[in-house]
Amino acid sequence: MSADFDLYQLSEEHEAIRDAVRDVCTKEVAPHAADVDESARFPREAYDALRATDFHAPHIPEKYGGAGADALATCIVVEEIARACASSSLIPAVNKLGTMPLLLAGSDELQERYLRPVARGDAMFSYGLSEREAGSDTASMKTRAVRDGDGWVLSGQKSWITNAGVSTHYTVMAVTDPDAGTGGVSAFVVEEGDEGFSVGALERKLGIKGSPTRELLFDNCRIPADRLVGDEGHGLRIALRTLDHTRITIGAQAVGIADGALAAATAYVQERQQFGRPVSDFQGVQFMLADMAMKVEAARHMVYRAAAASERDESRLSFLGAAAKCFASDVAMEVTTNAVQLFGGYGYTRDYPVERMMRDAKITQIYEGTNQIQRLVMARQLLKSYA
Repeated sequence: MSADFDLYQLSEEHEAIRDAVRDVCTKEVAPHAADVDESARFPREAYDALRATDFHAPHIPEKYGGAGADALATCIVVEEIARACASSSLIPAVNKLGTMPLLLAGSDELQERYLRPVARGDAMFSYGLSEREAGSDTASMKTRAVRDGDGWVLSGQKSWITNAGVSTHYTVMAVTDPDAGTGGVSAFVVEEGDEGFSVGALERKLGIKGSPTRELLFDNCRIPADRLVGDEGHGLRIALRTLDHTRITIGAQAVGIADGALAAATAYVQERQQFGRPVSDFQGVQFMLADMAMKVEAARHMVYRAAAASERDESRLSFLGAAAKCFASDVAMEVTTNAVQLFGGYGYTRDYPVERMMRDAKITQIYEGTNQIQRLVMARQLLKSYA
């Protein structure tokens, strides 16, 4: 892999976006984060505030009524929301995940029809790829789409669908040619009101409890032919290209969670007294904080570098995106665990936010490709580049 010094640069506009999102989160998101987690309810206050400020789906192009934020700005939005509430950060992150296949491969008509309501905040998009027996092994999916007259009929199910039930639209991958292997999968848009489509019960989760996770169920669900995204048989290709772009936002989410935990721990150790001194006076504590801050900063730079690669659709995007997501999520798990440690016994209670942050951080190592899969992606890209 050749060195590339054309990395990224934060503009004044990017910094202004950060300030604006942090202000919204301080006033409208953070005050509800604990209750959202405790009640396992969708963060409606956050959605309303983000919608009012165009931060609910900032990636939608201006020509469809969106804010037109680039990949780096979108990462900053997700990062800052996650700093306050990880569940709420999945609003812009999953809107991007669900609509990215349309942006990559959808027809002009399909983009016009579906991106405008998302930009207005009248619709939310989720993404249906995983199944009960097809998680990391996406090519083994069983959900079928069969041609029937002027439409398609979908049968099967999708698992672990983020924001299922509150989203109004879903990009769904289904097998259209069982004999074509990876070339036999196609992508479709399913609407919440389609006959034969329903969502399953809420999953009972460790973290991100404010973001509903359910199955998608297709019982001879009929959709019109014009809901096909891209060409027939290109669904898996579209799905993997989508993840190259969107797993970076999960890296941004991980950075935000870690940074929130670091900020909480840094404030706490300066207030907490032990042996007649602030805990922050002790060198062991200072070393922990320094390591936490160092790793958060490294993760942030990796995510921003990958975001720049996404914006330019660089050839190294698969490697950089996988590396950023993998590293940032591992950092988030480590930093939040250390934040709980720095709070001592209080860190283990719900009176302080760091235990929630630790629970929320875990999923970033799992969804949009486990970190074991990310390491496979990186290794394959590395071996290919030196072949």
